[in-house]
Amino acid sequence: MGVTITPPKERACELCGREERWDDEVEGWRIADDPGNVYCIHEWDINGSFVPLRE
Repeated sequence: MGVTITPPKERACELCGREERWDDEVEGWRIADDPGNVYCIHEWDINGSFVPLRE
């Protein structure tokens, strides 16, 4: 029995509101709309409620 890790497909900064979505073509994060504060040290909303493991 294996475990599958499912990474998040979108995230938002809790400090400046920047939203990003995962782009499979470039294998990286892309800004969705507003870049937010470019000097922000982003605090992503991925926390204990996100469960990346599935059996």
